[in-house]
Amino acid sequence: MMNCLGRYLRLTTFGESHGTAVGGVMDGCPAGLRIDTGQVAAALKRRRSGDVKQESVTKRQEPDEVEWLSGLMEGVTTGQPIGFVLRNRDVRSEDYEALRDVCRPGHADFTYLHRYGMRDWRGGGRASGRETAARVVAGAVARQLCEKMWQGFKVSTCADEEHCVVCTVEGVPAGVGSPLFDKVNARLAHAMMSIPSAIGFEMGAGFAGATWDAATWRDEWNEDGTTRSNHCGGVQGGISNGMPIVFRTAFHAPVTTLEHMVCLNTREGRLQPVCTGGRHDSDHIGRLPSVVEAMACWTLADLGMEKFNGGGMGPMGRMGPMGPISPI
Repeated sequence: MMNCLGRYLRLTTFGESHGTAVGGVMDGCPAGLRIDTGQVAAALKRRRSGDVKQESVTKRQEPDEVEWLSGLMEGVTTGQPIGFVLRNRDVRSEDYEALRDVCRPGHADFTYLHRYGMRDWRGGGRASGRETAARVVAGAVARQLCEKMWQGFKVSTCADEEHCVVCTVEGVPAGVGSPLFDKVNARLAHAMMSIPSAIGFEMGAGFAGATWDAATWRDEWNEDGTTRSNHCGGVQGGISNGMPIVFRTAFHAPVTTLEHMVCLNTREGRLQPVCTGGRHDSDHIGRLPSVVEAMACWTLADLGMEKFNGGGMGPMGRMGPMGPISPI
């Protein structure tokens, strides 16, 4: 199983939905970056329930308190791997006993079983949305790194009526991205499609633009190097052009509900109606913007570090062309 993301800025996540904890290790973050842990906590709170109607949210209540294990000294990065965990405090694995030998329709139970010869039936294991908490922590750190690299960096998301999350990133200068296989749009697509329940990705005008003629599609220039439209979503030839980076990620609805479902009993080789039990989101689209933002920030921070050749912040609190950062 591949649990790592990034090249110069590398994230490894670990933990299962009903394990002791979820967490991660961030490697490559330069020394001298003061981490605002309040921003991290705010991002986790938003993931938990910030944009969601309470009746649609799982009754599982995890505090999501981050324990920083390494890589920080008095709130400032040391340049060493940053380790962190979020303890699972509200686990009730017995609620999932009915799923021990059955695979839910539309879920990863069946495919995990065939890939690994076993699966974690307690809440889905690594296939659960619980693992995205670690991504949100890492993304909140990456956002702060992006803000130091690029003045005016800003990322915002919203969920639309079509069950898509629309993300807009401002402040990324022209010249970020590495064709052919490390294009900004390719790396963003890879990151977004790794989020549980993601089923589609598009940049700028997206699929609608495939039906346009050339005159409609192309983004005509202004004299200052900006463009009059942004159909390409801020990326041309896989490289940022300085315009806002805009993309959409589509997600399917949660497949596990608290009603009877016809599952596949893999031990007996038959179909079996099952009342799934457990605690689940009935609608999770409002929780996903925080995860999309986190993955966008991590991906762009990694591409930014690549552009600057992964240089470290020197004793005067600078990273070459990155400019000044908060002093230690």
